[in-house]
Amino acid sequence: MTRLAYYPGCSLRSTARELDRSFRASAAALGLALEEIPRWECCGTTAAHTASRLLAAALPANELAKVPADMGLNAIATPCAACFSRFVTTRHELREDEQLRREVEIVVGRPVPTDIAVLNLIDVYHDVVGLAALRAKVTRPLRGLRIAAYYGCLLTRPPAATLAEDPEYPTRMDAVLGALDAEPVAWSGKTDCCGASLALCDRTVVIALARKIVANARACGAQAIATACPLCQLNLDTCQADIRASDQTWASIPVFYLSQLVGHAVGVPARQLGWRKHVVAVPALP
Repeated sequence: MTRLAYYPGCSLRSTARELDRSFRASAAALGLALEEIPRWECCGTTAAHTASRLLAAALPANELAKVPADMGLNAIATPCAACFSRFVTTRHELREDEQLRREVEIVVGRPVPTDIAVLNLIDVYHDVVGLAALRAKVTRPLRGLRIAAYYGCLLTRPPAATLAEDPEYPTRMDAVLGALDAEPVAWSGKTDCCGASLALCDRTVVIALARKIVANARACGAQAIATACPLCQLNLDTCQADIRASDQTWASIPVFYLSQLVGHAVGVPARQLGWRKHVVAVPALP
């Protein structure tokens, strides 16, 4: 069984509990052992780096230091795109800036490794499990379901930190969906911004962005959207209710976490996938 350090992050303890549950359940079904980092703390997300570069680096660095020193592991899985972004950005900055690294290690109190593998949701299924092994585990193929893979801003950018193969038109989530026997659609909105936390101060902007993204996916033939980011899922799911309230002609489509679709396909019971948390009703899946 493959062991991975697991960093859930704050969203997976609150608004994105279904991401945590579905990821844990799908990982177990695929033979992965997720070991939660002991006494983990917030990665700082967008707030820390607007206040202090040192704080923004020290928070994720403290968690990275625990992985080999306290757990004896060399890879960390973090399903939240914002957490993933902070971890890979910090890893990149510490590799490139020796002065920052020295300052961070003073704060953390021990060496911070920069060779730790930081894995997002897509990486775990695509690389750790592998497409062939994933395909072999599918018991409920998503045959005929046309899905738009939505990556958002943080999974591929900045490419120097994320090491994304194509930051503007990524295909790795599409490949995972294909392994589930779904039909990934070609569309231009894969890495468009959903507005993220702007929903807290100007929801009208986020509604407009969500409308554009969902309409684009639907126009390209998608029956659903898959994402690997808590804020992307939250915004695209909830904003469709706002759109529908002012436009009765609006046809909503469900927005899934990739882990929910993988979980369903490999036989995870529905009660562990969090369908009831969706605002847009989840239809019967193949």
